[in-house]
Amino acid sequence: MNSPIDVTALSGAALQEEGASLQGGGQRVWRILCVDDEPNIVASLRRLFRGSGYQVTTATSGAQAIAHLEQEPVDLVFSDMRMPGMSGAQLLEQIRERWPKTTRVLLTGYADIGSTIAAINSGEVYRYITKPWDDGEVLATAHQIFERHALEDEKTRLEELLRAKNQALMELNETLEEKVAARTSELLQLSQKIKKNYLTSIKVFSNLMEWRGGQLSGHSRRVADLARRTARAMNMAEADQQDAFIAGLMHDIGQIALPDTLLAKPVPKLSDEETAQYRRHAVLGEQALMALDDMQTVSNIIRSHHERHDGLGYPDGLVGEMIPMGACILAVADTYDDLQIGHLSSTPLSAADARSMIARGRGTQFHPEVVDVFLQMLLKAAPVADAPPRMLRTAQLQPGMILARDLLSSEGAVLLAADHVLTAELIKRLRLREGRDDVEMILPIKP
Repeated sequence: MNSPIDVTALSGAALQEEGASLQGGGQRVWRILCVDDEPNIVASLRRLFRGSGYQVTTATSGAQAIAHLEQEPVDLVFSDMRMPGMSGAQLLEQIRERWPKTTRVLLTGYADIGSTIAAINSGEVYRYITKPWDDGEVLATAHQIFERHALEDEKTRLEELLRAKNQALMELNETLEEKVAARTSELLQLSQKIKKNYLTSIKVFSNLMEWRGGQLSGHSRRVADLARRTARAMNMAEADQQDAFIAGLMHDIGQIALPDTLLAKPVPKLSDEETAQYRRHAVLGEQALMALDDMQTVSNIIRSHHERHDGLGYPDGLVGEMIPMGACILAVADTYDDLQIGHLSSTPLSAADARSMIARGRGTQFHPEVVDVFLQMLLKAAPVADAPPRMLRTAQLQPGMILARDLLSSEGAVLLAADHVLTAELIKRLRLREGRDDVEMILPIKP
């Protein structure tokens, strides 16, 4: 509690200014009820608080005071001790029970000390003031009481603000997990879209080689599929499986710089000069991807996919474990398909003969573990009689349909790879191309 202040000099404008300060700049008017059975006493109290800025009402009995409180509660009650009918102690006790926030002050004479103590105990009186009172003491008491009320009001306001903030925080916490999940889902969808566009761009880029036709048509896609399946069978990490797949799609990108006459020949029929020129395609492929930060692992695989396990490969003559595992896988997959399309021999080999050639190279040309996994994978992949595809015109296509096999142009180039999922925008582009080139397109769609 603050020490009593000297308010004997606070009168008129000064007292009114002090009262306004306690009331928060005039936002609240403090209310006082003065109770005494002698009219001249309550009149004196009213005059004392004149100009203070407080709202002062009076009552001449306990019953009248109770009736007033029932209509309009007050902040402070000054009550005489001795009154007929209902004493001050009885009045203040009722006020404590019914209006506990109202502060109670007892006015009493020196002869009533026993009754005063009883009133303090029963009515929980804030303090008592003896008659005749000192004006400064009465004013100081009111000032202290209202100062305490102001602090309590501020405390209540801050507690309510804190409760509101806590409630808002609880509501935020309740929805935070849901919001995080929604945001995570959005980011996942965006990531998947970026990944899909990334792979689609690579597939489109790899198709550039196939526009040259001949043996190269479909080669990169087949090699990529074999490389990914082999990496999966070897339980490699998902990222390594994808790198093997992308390297398979892009492994011959360096051949863009080679002339068509050279690529049209089987490798055994190349002259020494042509062989030297041909062998540069692995290095050229790495160089083509040098500026792409995310493709450095893939570019290393492409550079080394013609290295041999025994060190007799090119371009760096790497031996055994020095060769990246992705390049070891790509070497087997690439050779297996090249044997069947006649790129490494005068005549194409059957799948069985190609497997035999791969087996012969185990431990010399190829990594032995890769050969074992690759051949076992091929044996397990028993042919399954698939249902025939639905041959649909572009007008019959719907988003979500999946290509059953490669869609080729009239020149034999792959426009869309097998298993490509059609979108509304892609169907629109197919119809536009069909009308522009005046050709009817029939697409093989999985049933």
